[in-house]
Amino acid sequence: MANCSGMKMLPIFKEHMGTRKRPGRTLRYEYTTHNIVRHIPGGKTYFSFLEELINSATQTLHLQVYIFTYDETGQRIVDAMTKAVERGVQVYLLVDGYASQQLPGSFEKEMAERGIHFRMFEPLFKSSDFYFGRRLHHKITVVDHVKALIAGINIDNKYNDMPDKPGWLDMGVYTEGEAALQLADICCEMWNGGLNKTTRAHAPSYAQYESLLAPYKDKHCEVRVRRNDWVRRRQQIKHSYIQMLNHAQDEMIIMSSYFLPGKTFRGRMEAAVKRNVKLKVVLAGPSDVMLAKHAERFLYNWLLQNNVEVYEHRNIVHAKVAVADMQVVTIGSFNFNDISTYASIELNLDIKDKAFVSGVHKELDRIIEQECVQITREDYAHTNSFWKRLRQRIAYNLVKWMLTLVTFYYRQR
Repeated sequence: MANCSGMKMLPIFKEHMGTRKRPGRTLRYEYTTHNIVRHIPGGKTYFSFLEELINSATQTLHLQVYIFTYDETGQRIVDAMTKAVERGVQVYLLVDGYASQQLPGSFEKEMAERGIHFRMFEPLFKSSDFYFGRRLHHKITVVDHVKALIAGINIDNKYNDMPDKPGWLDMGVYTEGEAALQLADICCEMWNGGLNKTTRAHAPSYAQYESLLAPYKDKHCEVRVRRNDWVRRRQQIKHSYIQMLNHAQDEMIIMSSYFLPGKTFRGRMEAAVKRNVKLKVVLAGPSDVMLAKHAERFLYNWLLQNNVEVYEHRNIVHAKVAVADMQVVTIGSFNFNDISTYASIELNLDIKDKAFVSGVHKELDRIIEQECVQITREDYAHTNSFWKRLRQRIAYNLVKWMLTLVTFYYRQR
């Protein structure tokens, strides 16, 4: 596990007029320092680690995810959660009501019989306010308030390494300590925000917080929790990417699935390249959503004209990570497109840790060198006929129209 020397601890609890804010209730998260971090690759490694994490739970377990499929991978996770319940752990499973609607009708009853608290986030046509595009897209597991796993990885066989097929390219980050306590509070907030308030989850009290944090007082690693939820007026992850693009001096690598940067991001990318920043984007070669891939390839011409290096991976890329100047990494659920910016509820961690950042950068370099093909201007011009470019333009305009549709809300809160 990587530790780093960080800045002086910023107070998370604030006493004012006799009131107190819990970690997740602060208006803006700043970097915390009493943390441990570890990079977790996707596939079998990720799911084995997730099971170990669930098996370590002694008091509480939150698992919140966009897609939960009750296949072999999903059954393994449910079995691990069931064993946690049998140990006396309070287990809360929150899944997105749209992306996980394929769960069998008996799933909720089965979870109740197993003692797992379960609900869906904003089921379609059953919400108090109808936000079609506002989906629970983050992927987070928090154990005993102080251990957390953040990723872009859903619970489904396609993200796992199966006997006949490797999992999609993805990655996550494990953290213990101060940031995990903030994440525990976020999980409680998301769980308690539903229509069904019969089973509330409780964040640590002030006294419990101090006790839980005590073992990490000698740890020094800068971690910042970042959230995006346009309806709730949160744009923190978007601002993290803008800061990275604005301040990068040498190099920035962005790996993203469904890469469709809007006007703001494209402007910041263009400005970074003009400052002689080497900007690389790592994207999928094959895709599970070919319409999105055609739209993505329509932007290749703009990227290449602006001297952005484009790399296609041989597998489906589902990771959402960026590293700038060997100084900072952002990693989590945020895709580089307008759905993540203006629609979905997203969760990332920004990490300033020399060892961690170096490790992620080294892994991205390895992936680029060993598993990717660089797309050059010559390649793009040679392989894209007039009809291909026309199809890509149509796909791009269609996807933009669809983004406009799903990011239309009845009300911003």
